[in-house]
Amino acid sequence: MIESLLLAALAGLGVSLLLMLLVWLASLRWHDASLVDRFWGFGFVLVAAFWWWSGPQPEGAWLGLVLVTLWGLRLSLWLTWRNWGHGEDARYRAMRDYHGKAFAWRSLLTVFALQGGILWLVALPLLVVSRGLDAGLLFSPLALAGLILFATGLVFEVVGDWQLARFKADPANRGRVMERGLWRYSRHPNYFGEILVWWGFFGLAAAAGGWWTLISPVLMSFLLARVSGVTLLEQHLQHSRPGYEDYVRRTSALIPWPPRRCSED
Repeated sequence: MIESLLLAALAGLGVSLLLMLLVWLASLRWHDASLVDRFWGFGFVLVAAFWWWSGPQPEGAWLGLVLVTLWGLRLSLWLTWRNWGHGEDARYRAMRDYHGKAFAWRSLLTVFALQGGILWLVALPLLVVSRGLDAGLLFSPLALAGLILFATGLVFEVVGDWQLARFKADPANRGRVMERGLWRYSRHPNYFGEILVWWGFFGLAAAAGGWWTLISPVLMSFLLARVSGVTLLEQHLQHSRPGYEDYVRRTSALIPWPPRRCSED
C-alpha cells in the first residue's frame, strides 16, 4: 500500500510539473505569466482526476474529485473573469522588467515549476481520498468534520469574492476600503475560506488514514497567511488605500471576529 501510494504520488508530481510546463509555454505565447494564477485551481482538478482515474477507485473516492472540481473550477473561472482584459499581473510585470530577456527561463523555475511543486504537495490529501476513502468512511466523524470545513470554506470564498466584486463595480467606491459584509469581520475572508477548504480535504484524508498529509493544510495556511496571501497583498494596500491602516487596526486579519472599537486601538 505504501509503495503504491509513493508511486502514485511521484506520478502526480510528474503530471503537475508537465501541466505547469504547458502553461509556461502558453505564457510565452501570450506574454502573460499570470496565466499560472488562473490555472491554479484547475490544476488541482486535473491532478486529482489523474489520481482517481489511475487508482482502484474505492466507493468513496468520487467525493474528493467532486469537491475539488467545485472548488478548483470556480476559482479558475473567477480569476479568469476578474482579470480578463487587464493584461499581466503587476507582480509578474515587475519581475519581467527586472530580469529582462532572462525572465522567460527564470519564470520557468521560480514561478511555474515552483507552483507546480506546491500544487502537488497541497493536493496530497486528494491522493489518499482517491485510494482509500471507502463508502463506510463517508459518515465517520473525521470525514463529516472535513465536509463541514470544506462547505464553510467554500461559502466564505464565494460570498467574499462576490461581495468584493459588487463593491468594486460601484464607481463611488473607487479608492475606498471594503469593510462590508464578511469584510467587516475579516480583512481576507476569501483566504480564510481557502484555508478551511484544505483543512476539510485533510479531514477526508485523515478519515482514510492519511494523517501524514497534514503538510497540505499547514503549507496552505502558512502561504496564505505569511507569504503570498495576506502579507504580500497588505504591503500593497497599506500604500495604495487611504484609511487601510485604520481598517487593519480594527479588523481581524483572517479569522472572522467582531471589529474592535476605535477607543481600543
